[in-house]
Amino acid sequence: MKLRIHEHSLFAVLARAPWWVSFLVAGLVLAGARFVLPVQYAAAFAIPFAGIGAYAAWKQLRAPSAEQLAKTLEALRAMPAENFAFVLEETWRKHGYAVARHAGAGADYELEKGGRTVLVACRRWKATRTGVDPLKELKAAARARKADALYLAAGEVTAQARRFATDNAVTLVEGAEIAKLVPRAAQRA
Repeated sequence: MKLRIHEHSLFAVLARAPWWVSFLVAGLVLAGARFVLPVQYAAAFAIPFAGIGAYAAWKQLRAPSAEQLAKTLEALRAMPAENFAFVLEETWRKHGYAVARHAGAGADYELEKGGRTVLVACRRWKATRTGVDPLKELKAAARARKADALYLAAGEVTAQARRFATDNAVTLVEGAEIAKLVPRAAQRA
């Protein structure tokens, strides 16, 4: 069983924030607790925040730079559709998913892992602008398969499409997020 913390918990929020925020919180907790507790007890309250700060710093040091993400996205956009599809399949398999091409309309791939199915639409990922129609098609296919929906878009996603995605639980993976999904794509191009 994999331990997961709620995405809106204080520790999850601090883990996504810049590393120094957690250390600032640790310092404030230490200073505040010091007024009512001995130093060792006050420090015990601050240690979890310092630990989250160290974790956030480690994650942020390992994260690709904006320049690296831009290069990767550029390399992905330059790839022929077949190569891009191969890179995606390879990436999902490395993450433990069973990958199959989706036979019906609205989606390109079916990903399965741990009894959970995700339908992915990426055939129009290079489109300059994504409207609501491809998202509706994906959601209809996902509803029919009782699956989650994931849409890849390198270009602009309209406000109406974003509302639809939010209201209908369609996950949008855009621009730099695509580059993070397949970080070694620039080396293949």
